[in-house]
Amino acid sequence: MTDRFESPLSTRYASQRMTSLFSQDTRYRTWRRLWAVLARTEMELGLPITQDQVDELFAHIEDIDYKLVRQREKEVRHDVMAHVWAYGKAAPSAAGIIHLGATSCYVTDNADLIIYRDALSLVRDELRELLSCLAQFADRYKGLPVAGYTHYQPAQPVTAGKRAALWMQDLFEDLQDTEHVISGMKFLGSRGATGTEASYMDLFDGDGGKIDEMNRRIAEQFGFAECYPVCGQTYPRQLDSRIINVLSCIAHSCYKMAQDIRLLQHDRQLEEPFEDEQIGSSAMAYKRNPMRCERICSLARYLMTLPSDTAMTASVQFLERTLDDSAGRRIVMPEAFLCADAVIRLACNVVSGLRVNEKVSDRTLRDLLPFMATENILMEAVKRGGDRQDLHEHIRRISMEAVKARDEGEEYDLIGKLAEDDALGMTRDELDGVLDPSLYTGRCSEQVTAFLEKVRPFIEAHTDIDYSIEV
Repeated sequence: MTDRFESPLSTRYASQRMTSLFSQDTRYRTWRRLWAVLARTEMELGLPITQDQVDELFAHIEDIDYKLVRQREKEVRHDVMAHVWAYGKAAPSAAGIIHLGATSCYVTDNADLIIYRDALSLVRDELRELLSCLAQFADRYKGLPVAGYTHYQPAQPVTAGKRAALWMQDLFEDLQDTEHVISGMKFLGSRGATGTEASYMDLFDGDGGKIDEMNRRIAEQFGFAECYPVCGQTYPRQLDSRIINVLSCIAHSCYKMAQDIRLLQHDRQLEEPFEDEQIGSSAMAYKRNPMRCERICSLARYLMTLPSDTAMTASVQFLERTLDDSAGRRIVMPEAFLCADAVIRLACNVVSGLRVNEKVSDRTLRDLLPFMATENILMEAVKRGGDRQDLHEHIRRISMEAVKARDEGEEYDLIGKLAEDDALGMTRDELDGVLDPSLYTGRCSEQVTAFLEKVRPFIEAHTDIDYSIEV
């Protein structure tokens, strides 16, 4: 236990892999890697830096003295310069060439780009795992008829697998959007105080080609194909908005799925995993609350509020930069990734153990099916020579009597009453023949099969995501 507040996202909900990406060690070791690579590249391009200095920088990337950094930052009120100073203490022969020609955003922004790229890659892998779980569910239940709902009122039957395919379709779009953002990310490089590279023009005696080559080599070392062609002091904050928007869309999709499951669990048609020793309520011992889906919705709701923050930040970065983005981004960007990670892993956990109560679903559908079958009955009676409008009125009148009886808690045999109506001219056996649920699901099974064939090549990449939850 601690007497300091800790984010529930890092202590309770997000995975170790994601929290590690946004840890102090990852961030500040990345800063040191950036400084070491910068020094080596400058040496290779002719600046007066020795191999011994470069080797010493690489040898001291991980041994960060955070106490020393904190002490220095209190004195100079500048986090980057505090780290430069502490790095110089660890690598004294290189102290005089650390950060040569650079501005603070060389390490802060490039490190962010590296971390965000890696975090998005983890999100992509987790999405693939979620889609893979849903694909198994959709394929298994692609032909199982269940009650459909529009306006949350009973409507034409669908199949349990088709409903899962609808959830998948949203998430597949999210996967494609995530891939697009990753593939479009560019590196900032080392561009100077206002993005003009003026300091490097001095260092390289006006040789712009060497500056371009320096930035190309540094970007390549960190896995980026190119740098932004123009920039101010920072990379464009529009990227933050694009990242948060795609994470927010993932939250939309997971929220929709979890909400659907919660609604269906109310009727016991579906149930999220419930463990043998799990307690649903401290007071009502019989309860099996959909707590995991409720948690998905709660976390997703928070994530969906964040795009307005990054949009406002991007819109007020006037001229070459302003620092009012810094504090907000330190909070919003990591929390968004941790939240998305938690939501997707929870969704994987739910889907992997999602239970269809087939007997309950069948009973629910068969209670509704006589009403849903009336359109088919009408069409068949017309084929036999009846007047469509006259038959419609007969069916409407009998159906309304059935609705009234149902609402008053009375038994009412709708199919029997229709069989007694001479206007329809159909026997009870003939009417019972139209009550097969599979007659009303249209192309559901075919649609699921076609969709799964389309998406499988994109989601079959191997992942080793642990989506168990402990609390």
